[in-house]
Amino acid sequence: MSRASRPVRPPPPVPKPGQVKVVRALYKYDAQQTDELSFEEGDLLYIQDSTNKDWWKGRCGNKTGLIPSNYVAENTETIDFPLHDAAKRGNMPFLQECLQNQVSVNSLDKAGATPLHWAAHGGHIDCMKALLAVPNCQVSTQNKLGDTPIHSAAWRGHAEAVELLLEKGAVVNLHNQDGKLPFQLAKDPQTAAMLRAAAGMSRTLSGDYDYGNEEDSD
Repeated sequence: MSRASRPVRPPPPVPKPGQVKVVRALYKYDAQQTDELSFEEGDLLYIQDSTNKDWWKGRCGNKTGLIPSNYVAENTETIDFPLHDAAKRGNMPFLQECLQNQVSVNSLDKAGATPLHWAAHGGHIDCMKALLAVPNCQVSTQNKLGDTPIHSAAWRGHAEAVELLLEKGAVVNLHNQDGKLPFQLAKDPQTAAMLRAAAGMSRTLSGDYDYGNEEDSD
């Protein structure tokens, strides 16, 4: 594969926060300025700013710099939500690489879900622990359906995931858009009982549930 021509350098772009995207390099590039990034053909590049059409700011490995955009084809597949994808598949190496490259642990995909939603949905405990180890990881974000990660774990019957989320302070008194609390989605009695206890709820003789302490609910 022949290498692309190097575009003319513009003034340094102003850093702009935004969603990190992942693309794959088509060609090897050797940095010619100190603020440029060297990479090999096939490397994953984490793009942080693509406002300039010729030079993008990104990371490769543990280094940050400018990347000539024509070294990445326009039709190259872009992973818009790389951390979500890693969490969904239980792909720990890719998840750790995303975290090392500053992909936001609290970013939302088109469903309004965080990576933790998908890790909990799949019962991927190692991925959940890695995400929860990030200091600002939000444990009880509600997606567009009103589900939190603990709703997802309960619905999928992942008792260990539910227990881990409870240990991290997950809120269990949030209703989703169907009016359901996490324990009402639980697949097994033990998980349901664990969630009811965490919510401070008890079963009454009529089969309904009472809040043990209304002040603890959100």
